[in-house]
Amino acid sequence: MTNLEVRPVPELSDLAPTHGPVTELHEARDVPLGGVRAMRVRRTLPQRTLPMVGAWCFLDEFGPQHVDMRVLPHPHTGLQTVTWPVVGQILHRDSVGSDVVVRPGQLNLMTAGRGVSHSEFSVGAAPMLHGVQLWAALPDGVAEGAAGFEQVVDLPVWESPRARATVLVGSLDGTRSPAHVHTPLLGAQIEVDPGADVEIPLVRELEHAVLLLGGTAEVAGTPHTTSGLLHLGDGRDHVRVRSRDGARLLLLGGAPFEHDLVMWWNFVGRTHADVAQARADWESVDRRTERFGVVAGHDGARIPAPDLPNLRLRPRRRLPRTPEEHA
Repeated sequence: MTNLEVRPVPELSDLAPTHGPVTELHEARDVPLGGVRAMRVRRTLPQRTLPMVGAWCFLDEFGPQHVDMRVLPHPHTGLQTVTWPVVGQILHRDSVGSDVVVRPGQLNLMTAGRGVSHSEFSVGAAPMLHGVQLWAALPDGVAEGAAGFEQVVDLPVWESPRARATVLVGSLDGTRSPAHVHTPLLGAQIEVDPGADVEIPLVRELEHAVLLLGGTAEVAGTPHTTSGLLHLGDGRDHVRVRSRDGARLLLLGGAPFEHDLVMWWNFVGRTHADVAQARADWESVDRRTERFGVVAGHDGARIPAPDLPNLRLRPRRRLPRTPEEHA
């Protein structure tokens, strides 16, 4: 999906990085995406106090809701989009020639590079939809590269006696997804049985977060019954999950992102100038096709870019701690 806010608000963060385990619940922000039968999403990334989890810089959960998803062609730069439906089917078309339906248990991964455009439409009339879309920022050397798309229909599953995890991207305890990402990342949907008390293995060097997609659970000793994002920090070998009635969780992980990041609307860049140029190119009849290509099947219809805010966009970063803070 796209960020359809008419006036996207720049998210700024100059925070010292969190070192070590934490249990911080960040409440979701309810965002209407517009249209006659308006979709609403719950956005948990970015937030002022939690701008990223590794390279994960954007997380929307949509549904469960009977709704027509009709997202016309729109652009992206400097990121990868991950589309993961839990319920329902979504037709994806993009400017690199993809025309595919993604179903539950399948992953769509689109790499924007310097520029790509795509559309997303639900299949059927007002179907039940539930799922997530995430963005991962691309590092230098890839962020200005070529666009691409892959759909993975056979994802690996990690299993324990009372839980199973479908590994979307990255690796969980040696179970590795074939999806191609460009920084150390983890994305996994975990199904926890009723009455389970399990330990999910983690990597100490990665920071992690958990989104509840269904049911109820206690994660790292913290009751998790909302659609907020529970940030776990780094420095953990595992996280303990308990559930009386069963739960479905999205586990995210990633190494700290090493580059400055400016994110506005659907663009990720390094500077204000990067984002301003991307917007200008999308609005230019002459430059739009050259940079972002054409999505077939829409007869030129597209989503126009909003106006840039009347301020200079600052890089999103976490400042290094002072010696006093390290002590």
